[in-house]
Amino acid sequence: MIHTPAIFFTRRPVVFGLAILCTLLWGSAYPAIKTGYQLLAIAPHDIASQMVFAGERFLLAGILLLILARIMGKHRFGMSIKKMRQIALLGVSQTSFQYVFFYIGLAFASGVKASILNATGTFFSVILAHFIYKNDRLSHRKSIGCLVGFAGVFLVNFNGSLLNFEFSLAGEGSIVLAAFILAAASIYGKKISQEIDAMLMTAWQLAIGGLVLLALGFAFGGKLGQFDLASSLLLFYLALLSSAAFALWSTLLKYNSVAMITVFNFLIPVFGSMLSALFLNESILEWKYLLALALVCSGIYLVTRLPSTATRKQAIAEEVPQPDN
Repeated sequence: MIHTPAIFFTRRPVVFGLAILCTLLWGSAYPAIKTGYQLLAIAPHDIASQMVFAGERFLLAGILLLILARIMGKHRFGMSIKKMRQIALLGVSQTSFQYVFFYIGLAFASGVKASILNATGTFFSVILAHFIYKNDRLSHRKSIGCLVGFAGVFLVNFNGSLLNFEFSLAGEGSIVLAAFILAAASIYGKKISQEIDAMLMTAWQLAIGGLVLLALGFAFGGKLGQFDLASSLLLFYLALLSSAAFALWSTLLKYNSVAMITVFNFLIPVFGSMLSALFLNESILEWKYLLALALVCSGIYLVTRLPSTATRKQAIAEEVPQPDN
């Protein structure tokens, strides 16, 4: 009976199904956030209110994850002041700073475009890991994957005639910067998670990051917005998808190799684009979007795929960070 969770979470149908569910949840964040802007009447230039909206989401997500951790028996924190400082730094960088730029960028860029651009985080993590970890150097395959992926990101910023390059710092620039911050913060989070329970670490960093976002938003004149049933349910969904997806993802990583799970990351821009097209009436049938999706997904697959001769031990040593949308 003790081995039941391990047996259950290593079955291929279960693993694949839950991994796809996680990427579906993360992909749904793009249209959900933009819908939240509409329901709460948050204008694209109202950055302060966008920060308040993000703060509400992540504070609630952190609380939900702490409750889940308590139910799972993870109530013995045992963290020193040093560890709490590390978690606070992680929360400010990975949640606060990253989502300041992510929410701003999503206000100025379409959901389809943002979901593709945000995939640069996978490539940034591979490049950063090359300079930080001796056992995760850029291989020929990973280099090709990064080039292919960035080619897709580059393509999506051209107009239909390929004559004009459409890129704004407030929109597309903010999304790419958010992806870079997430990649760097995730590597730092992986380092400190070696001595701290991953679920508790994430719960606290989400809550701390959410509080910082709320404080900054209110300090610059942000407003909560007029919540009704629809907007309240949407906020709860955004918080729930962050906490639930992480809980499932971390469980899958516990019982399976990292490379086997992270290969599903390529589905996030696919789901993000499809759901944005479905719920926001955005176009996804433009040839540049379809080709960009194909290039980005191919690039992510190349950088996360293990060689056929790799062992399980080598797979666990991979340093590809998990997404946090």
